[in-house]
Amino acid sequence: MKEKLTRLELAWILYDVGNSAFILLVATIVPIYFNYLADLAGISSVDYLAYWGYAASAATLIVAVIGPALGAIADTQNYKKPLFAAMVAVGVVGCACLGLGWSWLAFLVLFVVAKVGYSASLIFYDAMLTDITDETRMDRISSHGYAWGYIGSCVPFGVCLVLVLGAEKFGLTMNYAMSIAFCIIAGWWAVMTLPLLRRYRQRHFVQAQGRPRIRDSFIRIWQTLKTMKQDPKVFWFLLAFFFYIDGVYTIIDMATAYGQALGLDTTGLLAALLVTQIVAFPFSILYGHLSRKYRPDRLITLCILAYTGIAIFALFMSTQLHFWILAVCVGMFQGGIQALSRSWFAKIIPPEKSGEYFGFLDICGKGASFLGTTVVSVASQISGNVNIGVGMLAVIFLIGFFLFRKSVAICQREKNCVQ
Repeated sequence: MKEKLTRLELAWILYDVGNSAFILLVATIVPIYFNYLADLAGISSVDYLAYWGYAASAATLIVAVIGPALGAIADTQNYKKPLFAAMVAVGVVGCACLGLGWSWLAFLVLFVVAKVGYSASLIFYDAMLTDITDETRMDRISSHGYAWGYIGSCVPFGVCLVLVLGAEKFGLTMNYAMSIAFCIIAGWWAVMTLPLLRRYRQRHFVQAQGRPRIRDSFIRIWQTLKTMKQDPKVFWFLLAFFFYIDGVYTIIDMATAYGQALGLDTTGLLAALLVTQIVAFPFSILYGHLSRKYRPDRLITLCILAYTGIAIFALFMSTQLHFWILAVCVGMFQGGIQALSRSWFAKIIPPEKSGEYFGFLDICGKGASFLGTTVVSVASQISGNVNIGVGMLAVIFLIGFFLFRKSVAICQREKNCVQ
């Protein structure tokens, strides 16, 4: 295997650096700002957490509906890049416009728009993995994408953090400081996308007669679903992914909101989550190297079990120190489970249908954790205790663990398991 990354691989990795800045903002400052808007409207901490979870779930549902159809269209020759560019534009513009949402409801609506653009762009971005490198390098390249995304996103985030926390010193209101922060993130995201748009060429595609139509994409989706029955390792992996990655993204999306609901110090929460990004950088690269010596399924299994422990630990959280411990533990396993799941899936699907298949993968949780955020929100409201809500994620991880091991067993039985 060549050690040096190609220019196309580097361009692909840079998009992770760009979009990760948005998702880091969503996981940290954005929930705090929404809490600020919710307080102005007299919304309780439990309801605030629930509304935030419902907004994240709404974004996921929208992408789940449009994702497979758009992915099927993207598999047609020369369509993946323009669809990717269109979704990036929706996300970037939506992010920049978040500063206009000065009421809690308007802000949530704009957040859903930006999150849909972000999540939909990832369908095409992840599907590009089969085009930008070969199978022997996928684990490493996927791991590098997450690794540099974690550390690179800290650059604009650090600027935004100084701006928001020091708003009064700069003579700015919270609203104007946040508006500037959203524009900084949107600009970073857009600039980091340009190299990939310039270099990417679609190598694997489906031949189509004439322009692709929405109706044709649904026909292909139906045919793929019927074909999937003949490849159970893909089916059971998707089902397992639905559960375990749902829990992962729920923790990412709701970490700051959870800490806020517990009444923990805002500055400490942001610093802890920044540490998560820093810790995730070397560990993500480490998983890429470990995948050369150990089967990816063993590493994914390790990460799922670790996240189960993290969810159980959340049941007993009450102090800032507890949150710091949780932040470091998440950083150790977050990049590994995301990167290896992405490359594992890319290896077991038909490369010419990568957009369509990654559309299905997005339904299973890549966008924004519908099941997890809903479970946390409902359990928190029913029990009146946010710890119980987050602790319920342990059940989701355990279900994902057993389903994933089933998919691996089928894979090994067929003697064509991913190595």
